[in-house]
Amino acid sequence: MYSRLIKPPEGKSFFLFGPRGTGKTTWVKLTFPNAIYLDLLEAELFNDLLANPQRLENCIPKNFEDWIIIDELQRIPDLLNEIHRLIEKYKYKFVLTGSSARKIKRKGPNLLAGRALTYSLHPLTVSELGGDFKLNHSLNFGQLPCVYTEPNPKNYLESYVKTYLEEEIRQEGLTRNLGAFTRFLEAASFSQGSVLNISSIARDCAIERKVVENYFTILEDLLIAYRLPVFTKKTKRRLVAHPKFYLFDVGVYRTLRPTGPLDMPEAVDGVAIETLLFQELNAINATLNLGYTLYYWRTSNNMEVDFVLYGDRGIRVFEIKRTDKVSKPRLSGLISFLKDYPMAKAYFIYGGKRYMRQEAIEIIPMGDALKKLPDILR
Repeated sequence: MYSRLIKPPEGKSFFLFGPRGTGKTTWVKLTFPNAIYLDLLEAELFNDLLANPQRLENCIPKNFEDWIIIDELQRIPDLLNEIHRLIEKYKYKFVLTGSSARKIKRKGPNLLAGRALTYSLHPLTVSELGGDFKLNHSLNFGQLPCVYTEPNPKNYLESYVKTYLEEEIRQEGLTRNLGAFTRFLEAASFSQGSVLNISSIARDCAIERKVVENYFTILEDLLIAYRLPVFTKKTKRRLVAHPKFYLFDVGVYRTLRPTGPLDMPEAVDGVAIETLLFQELNAINATLNLGYTLYYWRTSNNMEVDFVLYGDRGIRVFEIKRTDKVSKPRLSGLISFLKDYPMAKAYFIYGGKRYMRQEAIEIIPMGDALKKLPDILR
């Protein structure tokens, strides 16, 4: 068990969302050892509470003062009304975990009227891995906890993707055409780290555009993909309008992305490096509750910055390249961004070994930068 950065609130109920395999169940059991644990994957408990959510009260001893964990809450979103009632009546403290926000969002966490906070658990970060972190291993297999503990991480990832297709998609009835969704996932993997063109993906999959748009929403609700908007605050330039797309973990991306003899390894590796930085930024921001919103920046004449983090702590911008050389053309996106936003802190992360600085841009070796991200973002 790796020590996680996430810290629970004191004495207040909370949701804990995260994709399957990120370690939610392990974390809540270790963090709340005296809690009542109710797993909605257990068939008998699931059927009992699905038939009558008010039976939840019977699962809790009278005058119980510790925590109550309900795992996989999305399976019975109607429990939210009963949880709300029990919080009001008995001041119970709930930990509500879920690997899909889709059904819960439809019922609405607002049913708890602010009585529960929302947290998220992501793949491991470099700082959580500590001395176990290996850059090449992470770039090939990602940072889900099991890929650092399983003897065959490739087999684990292939099983993981299959599990998502068969369990999450089919069991929740999110789509009736699993074959079309599988084709879509493969096509979407080619858009990793790119500006999203939904019409093009629809043509490649021979699926209607509206269906593809719905599929992307499903991926976001399952917490396994993100659409990154373009940063447009006080801009003086013409910018692209469409978001960029990222699967949540580099290992999942590599597993979904088919490769053949015509694929250039450096192209796939370059996207993998960018994905690793994205998932690190996303996880650290959420886990440490830093309050940034993540964007990217690209002008109509193709000046680009990979990631922009904007919030009360200021602006942090990042460009990452696999190259071990630094040249002005590779810094041009950051230089252009700083002309518009001179207050930003800019970082160029690369495959070399030397720390450098060019004007206001800090140039940091990749492995070191990933380890220092929590301090950089604070």
